[in-house]
Amino acid sequence: MHGWFQKLLNSRAVLPTQHEHKAKVTTPSTSSSFTSSSCSSSSSVGTVPSKPIKLQSALSSHLRWRRKYDLLVCHSVADSDIEEAKRLVSFLEASPRSLRCFLWQRDVCLGGAVFTEFCQAVRESHLQALLITPNFLQEDWCKYMMHQVLAEGPMSNRLIPLIQNLSPSQYPQELKFYFYINLSSNTDQGYRLINKTVLKYLEDLVKNEKAHDCNVDSSSNGISGEGSSQGDELISNNDPAEASGWLGVMQKTDKSSDDI
Repeated sequence: MHGWFQKLLNSRAVLPTQHEHKAKVTTPSTSSSFTSSSCSSSSSVGTVPSKPIKLQSALSSHLRWRRKYDLLVCHSVADSDIEEAKRLVSFLEASPRSLRCFLWQRDVCLGGAVFTEFCQAVRESHLQALLITPNFLQEDWCKYMMHQVLAEGPMSNRLIPLIQNLSPSQYPQELKFYFYINLSSNTDQGYRLINKTVLKYLEDLVKNEKAHDCNVDSSSNGISGEGSSQGDELISNNDPAEASGWLGVMQKTDKSSDDI
């Protein structure tokens, strides 16, 4: 255990903390006007928003900023796994992707309780990625982190398993119902797929909130009787993006890998 903490302290100085300057959360007035225009677009002639506008909306949405991190990256203390996690986080945090990542060997506060801070980071992140390698499977600490992530959202679409140098027979039984991203064959493509998965999740948050707001407005104006029941269904969902899932991104990977 002493060696594990020593490696934690030695590796922290390599990457600077990227959360010193946070972008401002979208103001309520801006969000309201955007929602209003979206609801009224069905009755007016206009152009379909382009994909860059859609992505910008997802990244600037107040729903995104309800959680501190877009993605938590969990890995073992092996040097090779630490370096791989750093490369992944550097890719995701770089412009124009600009995602907010939690890397425990970098972002855990000195003097803080590692277990407590990791569990808090799981709750404060939209999605969690597990870098599963032979080293990951041999460390009790990694098994603990995996079970914490599963306990936070069992069978949800918030977990992204990543495998590297791992045979299918070694894939953890706890994750057998989850599709994984293989970083062994094409690392760059895997990185792009992870970024696409996070963006898809954030887009679904925005899309489901717009649908909910439109249904609520329709119900309050007596336009549609169905709007009320659909609104109630969305309100009862703790996470608006859970229904759509990130698996849709995975299912399209083999057919359109060039688009990733």
